[in-house]
Amino acid sequence: MDHAPKTTVGRARALRRKLTLPEVLVWQALRGRRLDGLRFRRQHPIGPYILDFYCEEAKLAVEIDGQGHEHPDAYRHDECRTSWLTLRGIEVLRTPARDVLVDLSAVLDHIRRRVRG
Repeated sequence: MDHAPKTTVGRARALRRKLTLPEVLVWQALRGRRLDGLRFRRQHPIGPYILDFYCEEAKLAVEIDGQGHEHPDAYRHDECRTSWLTLRGIEVLRTPARDVLVDLSAVLDHIRRRVRG
């Protein structure tokens, strides 16, 4: 696996202390193997990127996208990042933050379906 540079690891540590409300809700549902016994990490550094949530066993990255991801530059960045991760065998599941706030259960069910294949 691609190791993250020290600066990326430092940024990931800082981000763990500043989760958004949708990220907090998802983390509460995933932490401690609460979702089907799978171990997720939050703000996981990999290569030059930081994944919102990552399950190494399933090789699944879960990204919670706020409004900033709707900007064309952010969209292009997300596409490059997804391509980089896909080349390394990691599937990326993007979920709008508003979906987490409206129906967390549906978001968790979607994650379950992706993990089970």
